[in-house]
Amino acid sequence: MRRPLLLLGFFVTTLATLAAHAQVAQSADAGGIVVTVGAEASYYSVGYGPRQLVGIGAFVDAEPKGRPGIEAEYRNLLWRQTANVHLSTWLIGPRYGFHDFHRFQPYVKVLVGDGLFNFPYNYAHGSYFVVAPGGGVDYHLNRRISFRLADVEYQDWPQFTFGNMSSFGISSGLRIRVY
Repeated sequence: MRRPLLLLGFFVTTLATLAAHAQVAQSADAGGIVVTVGAEASYYSVGYGPRQLVGIGAFVDAEPKGRPGIEAEYRNLLWRQTANVHLSTWLIGPRYGFHDFHRFQPYVKVLVGDGLFNFPYNYAHGSYFVVAPGGGVDYHLNRRISFRLADVEYQDWPQFTFGNMSSFGISSGLRIRVY
């Protein structure tokens, strides 16, 4: 009597685990990496005198799902110059996108790289180390296209010729998922 009950219990347990396993479907979106490219317009208050510059930029993000990723950006601030003062930056660093809240995705980043500065009246050009923490919010229009509502960035130029220089800016643009 005991042996048939044990066999019946084994049989039921085995079927239950097989049925439970059969109900699990792998997500087509699990794992992998998301690569996006984008373009943005920027407005910056530059710490070299009272200057507000406007420019354009481009960026590339690569994020493994559920982990911090990496962002590389180029920004060229050419418009609204006074005395031909303008600058551009090439930056790269870690980026972390938080979970979506409805269609909004907040993120933070800390970028480092090279800043090229053009001094008044083209008297000199300089290349400087730049540290740029920042963050922002993207709004997903659909699965592939997002609108970058605001990307806020504080740039610190610690080795600037005339002492530490800082800039603060905001950017907005489009972001497209390519992979």
